[in-house]
Amino acid sequence: MEANKGKGDQGMQNPSGQVDRPVSFHFLESMLPKAVKRRVHALKRLQVQCANIEAKFYEEVHELERKYAALYQPLFDKRRDIVTGTVEPTDEECEWQSDRDEEEELAEEVKEKAAIEDSKKEEATPQEDPKGIPEFWLTIFKSVDMLSDMLQEHDEPILKHLKDIQVKFSEPGEPMSFTLGFHFEPNGYFNNAVLTKVYKMKSEPDPSDPFSFEGPEIIDCEGCQIDWHKGKDVTVKTIKKKQKHKGRGTVRTVTKQVPNDSFFNFFNPVKAPPDGEMDEDSEFTLATDFEIGHFFRERIVPRAVLYFTGEALEDDESVSFCLRRMHFHTRPYKKLKPQVGYLQTDFDALVFFPFLVFVV
Repeated sequence: MEANKGKGDQGMQNPSGQVDRPVSFHFLESMLPKAVKRRVHALKRLQVQCANIEAKFYEEVHELERKYAALYQPLFDKRRDIVTGTVEPTDEECEWQSDRDEEEELAEEVKEKAAIEDSKKEEATPQEDPKGIPEFWLTIFKSVDMLSDMLQEHDEPILKHLKDIQVKFSEPGEPMSFTLGFHFEPNGYFNNAVLTKVYKMKSEPDPSDPFSFEGPEIIDCEGCQIDWHKGKDVTVKTIKKKQKHKGRGTVRTVTKQVPNDSFFNFFNPVKAPPDGEMDEDSEFTLATDFEIGHFFRERIVPRAVLYFTGEALEDDESVSFCLRRMHFHTRPYKKLKPQVGYLQTDFDALVFFPFLVFVV
């Protein structure tokens, strides 16, 4: 089978790294009898119709996501209120099976010893009960590799004020998109209560290449203007440079602002040009941006508490292992398509997981 694959996959590789479609496909079709070729063309027309139906299917999936997002939102609002300390959950709401299991496993003598030690600590250093769950979202950012790579030390004090992240889907009749909303409490860094990032999507076959359609694709994104307080913009830094006057020989110090690494550059993304022509660094940056936006939408927001505790990180490792064992195609950036698949995990359970495919 591998030998056949090697023969069938031979093709020219262009400078961008893409493998052009082998000439043998066109050659094969040209060698068909005229009557057979005519019928093949009829089949291709049917295939285009299938792609158009598939596009309608994904439009309805998007509508279902929007519908169920409204059902999830009250639960996410309650999560926000608990995280920020706006409400205190009842004893009944705080019951969790694992707590009882762990207590039953502990020997009585160990529990008594722990209680004595705890009481001593409380007497020595009385502490106030912290409000809500401190640094909830910052902990998630620092725990997830994809997000921690973006995080700088000067971002952390700001993200301590992040109280919620929400996903909103476009309304019926509007172009397909989803919006990430980062909600902040009043802080000393910027005036915005919400920072937004809109991801624009397309779910229709390309008339010039309809057979490449495999589902919705993120085609562009748009950030927002951050209203920074004076001297608090962490996306820029001030540098000083000495300049010598050519004629007089005097030296003066010039200060100027230059871009600075920061998570908050996330809200000022690279723009995809209409012709799709970008340099390699910009392609990589935009592709990564699309992947991060999709990850927020599909994993971080719905499962935030599990990323806070680290449980979801273990699940992601299992899914990543499954993905490595699967065959799916990755090509240099032009568009990023989130596709949906069912993956068999090591827990012998089907996990519904949207995986990402870069397509040309």
